[in-house]
Amino acid sequence: MDIMGIITSLLSGVAGGNVAGLAMPEKGLGVVGNSIAGLLGGGAGGLILNALNLFGQKAGEMDVGSIFANIGSAGVGGAILTVVVSLIKNALQKKS
Repeated sequence: MDIMGIITSLLSGVAGGNVAGLAMPEKGLGVVGNSIAGLLGGGAGGLILNALNLFGQKAGEMDVGSIFANIGSAGVGGAILTVVVSLIKNALQKKS
C-alpha cells in the first residue's frame, strides 16, 4: 500500500468513526474519541483487507475500484472499532 492508500484509509476511518458516533449519540466517545478510534480502525481495516488481497489490487496500483474498496473497508473498520470501544467504555462505567 502506498502513502496515498494509507492516507485514504486513515481519513475514511475518521469519517466512519464519526458517523458511527453520530448514529449512537448517547454512547459516543465525543468528536475527538470517535476520530481517534476511527483513525486506528480505518488504518487497521485498510491494511488487513489489503493484506488479504480481497479486492485484487496489485502493489502500487490505484484504480477507481480499489480506491472505493479502500474507502469502504477503512470506513467500516473505523465505525466498527468506534462501536466496540464505546461499548467497552460504557460497560466499564456501569461496573463503577
